[in-house]
Amino acid sequence: MPPPIDLTATIGGRKVTPALPIVDGSASPPNELQFNSTLSSFISQNVPLEPVEGIQRRERVLVKMGILCREWVQSVAAKRGLSSDAVASAGGELFTSGSYRLGVHEPGADIDTIVVVPSICTKEDFFGSGYVPPGSMMQDDEDGVNEMRDPDSLAERIRRHPDVTNFIPVEGAAVPILTFDWEGINIDLLFARLNAPSVPANFDIDNDMVLSGVDSATEKSLNGPRVTNLIAALVGGTEERYQTFLTVVRLVRKWAKARGLYSNKLGYWGGVNINIAVALVLQLYPNACPASLLRKFFLVFKSWRWPNPVMLTKPHDAELGLPVWNAFQAATMRQVAPMITPAYPAMNSTLSVSRQTLQILHEEFARGHNVVDKLYKDWQKGDVLDKEKVESGEMWKELFEPSDFFISYPHYLSMCIVGPTQSDAQSWAGFVVSRLRKLVSDQLGRSLPLKKIQLWPKEFSACIAERSALLTHAQRANSITYFVGFRVDALRMRGSELDIERQLQNFSKFELSRFHPLIPGMDVLPKTFGVKELPKICFEDVYEGGKVAAMKRRRMLIEADPKRIEAKNKKKLAKLKKKMEAMKRKKEESKAIEEKVEADMKEEADTADAQESRKRKRDGDDANGEDDNVDAEKEEEEEAALLESALDKIQDSAGVVQHKTREEAEIDRQKLLAGELLHDEDVEVKTEQQDRKLTPEEMEEEILRNSGVVIVSDDEATIVGGNKILPWRYGYKNAAGVKKEEPDQKEEKEDQKESKPAQLVRTKRVAFKFKTKFDVVELDESGRVIDKGDDDFTPSLKWTGRKGGFEFKLGERGLGYYRTGKKVVIPSNMAYS
Repeated sequence: MPPPIDLTATIGGRKVTPALPIVDGSASPPNELQFNSTLSSFISQNVPLEPVEGIQRRERVLVKMGILCREWVQSVAAKRGLSSDAVASAGGELFTSGSYRLGVHEPGADIDTIVVVPSICTKEDFFGSGYVPPGSMMQDDEDGVNEMRDPDSLAERIRRHPDVTNFIPVEGAAVPILTFDWEGINIDLLFARLNAPSVPANFDIDNDMVLSGVDSATEKSLNGPRVTNLIAALVGGTEERYQTFLTVVRLVRKWAKARGLYSNKLGYWGGVNINIAVALVLQLYPNACPASLLRKFFLVFKSWRWPNPVMLTKPHDAELGLPVWNAFQAATMRQVAPMITPAYPAMNSTLSVSRQTLQILHEEFARGHNVVDKLYKDWQKGDVLDKEKVESGEMWKELFEPSDFFISYPHYLSMCIVGPTQSDAQSWAGFVVSRLRKLVSDQLGRSLPLKKIQLWPKEFSACIAERSALLTHAQRANSITYFVGFRVDALRMRGSELDIERQLQNFSKFELSRFHPLIPGMDVLPKTFGVKELPKICFEDVYEGGKVAAMKRRRMLIEADPKRIEAKNKKKLAKLKKKMEAMKRKKEESKAIEEKVEADMKEEADTADAQESRKRKRDGDDANGEDDNVDAEKEEEEEAALLESALDKIQDSAGVVQHKTREEAEIDRQKLLAGELLHDEDVEVKTEQQDRKLTPEEMEEEILRNSGVVIVSDDEATIVGGNKILPWRYGYKNAAGVKKEEPDQKEEKEDQKESKPAQLVRTKRVAFKFKTKFDVVELDESGRVIDKGDDDFTPSLKWTGRKGGFEFKLGERGLGYYRTGKKVVIPSNMAYS
């Protein structure tokens, strides 16, 4: 059984224990150690350390700064009139914090320093403000432009040093700071004033009693080195463990910078937050190798249950009257992702993290875990990854790929910060940048219908503003630009346009107006872009092919988006289901038709069988009753003979001149029934009509009458043509409407063929050619003529056909020209004139 792991530390006269128990204290197995070798290869080529010359230059600069600070403290003590012994013992120490104190040693990293001075030194002595030269009558103007600094102040001593450049004093901040470059090394110098007459060389900054009687600015300044020292003590049980901590810190810092997550003042994680997070994971897995610890880092914070606080040790109260973070306070209830500093007084180091930035952090934690876990599983399989990439460590590059921020959103907002001079622009930009997170999280993120909004923490040294902006050459030269990407929630949108003017005005009114002094020429210029309208400068350092390559990658990411693929698959599935339903419906309809046809055929067959059975039954009855009907037929023949004799007597008694036999009388009877036998009066009328000459109208009427057309006048319009089968509709006897002859009658007709040939019922084909001019009219449903003017239709004398759209046909009340396909009612004489 391995010995228990002790992670407690004693610092500042106090014993500190971890807040969480160890999850897995076992050492990494051999396969994880082999996997860690690939990470070591990647680190050696892609995560370089500060060279020895750079480390020595940093140490040399810090020594010079320490000497300069102590000289300044002694000058202040002498100015106060202290004795020479008091001046010599006044002291003054320079402390470091952050990555430099931990030994991360990144090339080009800044150095966070704090000068700790006795109570005789004030903030005015540090900055040299409020200084009036002896005998000078000059007064400061309202903006403080002509303000002079004390040449004996520390700020002026540093500014006048020949190795110092880019000197910027920020006196009005919550934590006063001097920012400058010393031999090319960026240094942030904070001011801490103790409630003590001197600061000896063996001063213990980790002791809680150093905070007794200090102001708020000093408390925050001292918190930096105290937190860094306590983190180093909690992870420094063994040299191997401490080196693992530093390795993972370097990797996480590189990952955060590449993915746009490294900026505490803009709402993400800063250096202190990364140090605390990696130290927490190391407490949970104290013996893990760097590769395993990196994988556990992403797993822990991917699964972390926010807003539960991240803390290395439980907060304690030294009873010095300073506020200590408490989870049950009302103010802490609104904190999104608290990360508590381990030193007294415990405070939340991630107050700037908002709901919007936490969403982005969580997405990146999940992505990082997926990448590292997939690399580990593929490496275990052995034949998935390229051997050259495994040996050189290039397989880890996927984790540190630059963020696709500038192709991830459809809309962007740029904030161009301009100033009249370089020094004014730097101080103005520092103030505006420290409040950009409030614009993004408080103004835009809360009041607008947005799905996601992200502030890119890297600045662009360019003036990206509207061309119509009236800017001087100096303003354009002294300007920086930040970008914000956002995606609109269409379900919450009201209208088609998103108006952010009110939010920008509130930001300028309530936040930017606090800056003092606000010099003319200081301004913030917003501008909106679409993703394809972004300037090329946004893509130059990220994609090898610039904007063209970025747009191609954007298209590739859109095509590979799982949500888009799922939506396309759902659309295809819905289309396929619709097609299948149509096919199924069509199949059911065809099946129903087939069933109906089968049923009709079956019904016809049943009907035919029934008729056949009835016929067979009737034939059988006739055969059975043939003998019975012999006597009845004889009786009928006798009755018919008697009837014929009676009719002959009636004919003789009537005095008919021409005596007709029975056969001739039967023929006359058949003609009479067919309408062929005319009376003498009709013959006389016809003869008179033939003698008189007919008018053209009467001739046309006669032609129509002879062709079988029924001529109806307005007074006699009672015969409807639609319910009568006209003669030209059939040509033979057996046509529709002609009664079928019985077998007996058929035999009689055959007997009559010898005496008189039968007449054909077929009618003649008649071609109508009108010589009289007439007008073709169109009627409405009530039978009234629709007046269409004189240009509607005017046929010529030679016209024998029909006009397109009209046809000569029989309406319900007569013949005439009607529009094709339109059923109308028209009297027979209204189509003629």
